[in-house]
Amino acid sequence: MLLSRQTRIMSTVGDYFILDTMKLQCEVEVISRMLPTFGVRNRGKGNRAVLSIGKHHDRGIKNNAATIHLLICTLKDKSGSKYKLKENIEQFFTKFVDEGKATIRLKEPAVDVCLNKADVNNLKNFLSALRLAHRGSEVDSIPLSNLAPAKTSEIEKPKAKMVITSKKDYPLTTNFPYSLELLQVSYCRLTRVDMRMLCLRRLRKLDLSNNHIRKLPATIGDLACLSELVLHNNYLEIFSVGLCNSTLQKSLQFLDLSHNRLRALPLQFCQLQELVHLKLDDNELLRLPSKIGQLTKLRFLTAARNKLPYLPCDFQLLCLENVDLFGNLFDHPNPLLPTIHLQIPMTLLEVAARATINYRLHYGPHIIPAHLCQDLDLIKTCPCRRPCLDSFIQVVVNLNLHQVSHTVVLVDNMGSTEAPILCYFCSLTCYSEFLDKYHQRNR
Repeated sequence: MLLSRQTRIMSTVGDYFILDTMKLQCEVEVISRMLPTFGVRNRGKGNRAVLSIGKHHDRGIKNNAATIHLLICTLKDKSGSKYKLKENIEQFFTKFVDEGKATIRLKEPAVDVCLNKADVNNLKNFLSALRLAHRGSEVDSIPLSNLAPAKTSEIEKPKAKMVITSKKDYPLTTNFPYSLELLQVSYCRLTRVDMRMLCLRRLRKLDLSNNHIRKLPATIGDLACLSELVLHNNYLEIFSVGLCNSTLQKSLQFLDLSHNRLRALPLQFCQLQELVHLKLDDNELLRLPSKIGQLTKLRFLTAARNKLPYLPCDFQLLCLENVDLFGNLFDHPNPLLPTIHLQIPMTLLEVAARATINYRLHYGPHIIPAHLCQDLDLIKTCPCRRPCLDSFIQVVVNLNLHQVSHTVVLVDNMGSTEAPILCYFCSLTCYSEFLDKYHQRNR
């Protein structure tokens, strides 16, 4: 049978399923193999089209019996051209099917139907149906509808961009087009992320700015193509660990969390290592992630008008093009007033932790308790490059932001480009060496 359980072919067109007629949206070029015989060259350009497999009642056949045909409809020819399928396909060319391309060579008429820019899964299903139709079947036993002209909405190029800036324009009874790559929904007073958005697998940019969203679902992390996420001016209070551990680690390059209510970001935030542009302005941040230096691709960072008292030690590892930290509540550092947490003698935990990092030993929750893994993830680094866990001397020193960024927005109204940064020393020896250098610079 053409369509057994396999009999009910299902294809996505727009936002609904076609169960009775197999359809495929793509670019199509029908090339006559007779053209070279007459010295005519094909123009070599495809048109957007919908291909359908269905029943066609041919009056020339006894009892007006139905046969299975291929119908190709374009915007210029919505009625379409029909091609018989049973024992009428000479060859399939599928070398580039994983790129959404294929060619179907028909016997009569002598044409090649060239398909391009098709959804890969839909194309493979469609080709399977064509093969079954070519082999032949009892038409009456196949649940196919009669072929009919395509609608304009079916033929038009799938919509890649949608911008909604008013609540009255928000779709309540219809789905978002499956083909969207950019979706902006602003000023719609959304209090949560619409789960229908999370089915848009091609989405590259999602802009939900200027709404009332308080929490992000972890399933945003399932949008494997998402490279830009804009959440400006919402009511967010947390950025979940689940998002940090999702596929966003490999795709997210631009993240705008400005004008929210964030007080901190999780340690795992630094696993979003594809980030290039990060906006954290106008939140209530009391600290930046301690391992922010792991964001090796970060080039643009803005965290103005927060409540940061100082920067984490790893901040000095960044290599930025532009940084803006204006309007934070930065402390005035005094390196001569250290906070001393030295343990003499060092505990067994401290010795083991330092050795694990020094010798780059592999660790994980399957080897040691999870809380020890968290401790090792948060371990501090002395300027001598040696690690320290709970035994250290902590001081706050000034960092000239030009050391980490090409362009620096002034930190305050006094024109300063320096910000306080935490610094850790693993021993009295390292702290003494730091003090010697500090006094030499300030003579």
